[in-house]
Amino acid sequence: MHPVWPFLLVGIGGFAGSLCRYGTTLLMTRAAMGTPLGTFASNIAGCLLIGVLTELATLGEWLSPGTRLLLATGFCGGFTTLSSLIHELAHMVRDGQWLLALLYLNGTIVGAALAFLLGAACVRAVVRWA
Repeated sequence: MHPVWPFLLVGIGGFAGSLCRYGTTLLMTRAAMGTPLGTFASNIAGCLLIGVLTELATLGEWLSPGTRLLLATGFCGGFTTLSSLIHELAHMVRDGQWLLALLYLNGTIVGAALAFLLGAACVRAVVRWA
């Protein structure tokens, strides 16, 4: 692989992931009634996907190094967003919504970890059945 390809793959994946995150935020904002549900959904879905990708990568031949760069590093990196989480938490704290901020932070961390583990477990289950 030419040395420039990894950068292009990560960039293309990041571009697509960022567009999907923005679209998710727009869709969820209408239904969220002022809560940061779009960021929450992107972070949970992205962690589920990276759990699947990580498990597929451990199986050896399922994902090429280029595909991992495109999907895990690029797409998931652009789709999930710690900076938006922190920005939204800061607004909640500034507005005195301490309980909501605490629930949002803990829900995101626990939910993301569980989503990652679920993604990996799903891949293991499918591989066992195949």
